[in-house]
Amino acid sequence: MRIVFFGTPDFAVPSLRALVEAGHEVALVVSRPDKPAGRRLRVATPPVVAEARRLGLAVTQPAKLSGEGFAARLREVAAEVAVVVAYGRLIPAPLLAIPRWGFVNLHPSLLPRHRGPSPIQWAIASGDSTTGVSTMLLDEGMDTGPILLQRPTAIGPGERALELERRLAELGAELVVATLAGLEAGTVRPQPQDHRLATVTPKLERSMGRVDWHLTAQELERRCRAFDPWPGLYCTFRGGRLKVHGLEVGPPLAGTEPPGTVVAVSASGISVRCGSGTVALLTELQREGRRRLPADAFILGERVARGERMS
Repeated sequence: MRIVFFGTPDFAVPSLRALVEAGHEVALVVSRPDKPAGRRLRVATPPVVAEARRLGLAVTQPAKLSGEGFAARLREVAAEVAVVVAYGRLIPAPLLAIPRWGFVNLHPSLLPRHRGPSPIQWAIASGDSTTGVSTMLLDEGMDTGPILLQRPTAIGPGERALELERRLAELGAELVVATLAGLEAGTVRPQPQDHRLATVTPKLERSMGRVDWHLTAQELERRCRAFDPWPGLYCTFRGGRLKVHGLEVGPPLAGTEPPGTVVAVSASGISVRCGSGTVALLTELQREGRRRLPADAFILGERVARGERMS
């Protein structure tokens, strides 16, 4: 099929590569403009653009998709289908009807669960045992269009967001290729979503990483994995910010200390009282501006004592 591909981050690269390897003609790759990134704010090229250039594909990075200019370009390309993978911007409604097969979108969840911008993180944070990938036809809503195909996968007990993202990117690439083959063969037919079952994920904000010790240790352990690498978990200890890179559910310890109290210190880590009497074991920590340390080294350097508070 003749394709226009919309995508921006690393997550989209396996899908672009898989489409080319499957023999499809990617007539144009559409990505977000280059932008400053990192602490030094150096201008960075989106990963999809770098991969498209490596593959010798035509690339455009429009500042906006609205207006007749981009619509005319899309008509000129005369693609049969548009494929969207983590492009990062809503597609204007007037564009949706231009390709014959419409816009096929890859979403990293089992829709209608976890619509929205951060489905991978919230699948982990919500305690889901299973997630997956879905292909759907875009409509004017956010992840509300009819489903084409889905593939489930189990979430590992210790799996972090970045690990799951990489797996879903590869699984999604396979699903995109299968979806186009099914559309062309007439074996894949759009199925409406059951909107009554829909959940919507919020956009990740830095403030979501602040530890609320009133949550249970189980909830905090999931958030530690879900919010890695960003926004991460952090709290305040002795007046300074402390990043929590490793957090496990600790063994039960008797006591009625308020949440946030250090209830035990050992070579295994720092045990902190959480909501419902549960205990979190902190295993890897980092003072702001310093290097990450295993808990035993942090305890030795800071001389952490039982009864101290983490706010």
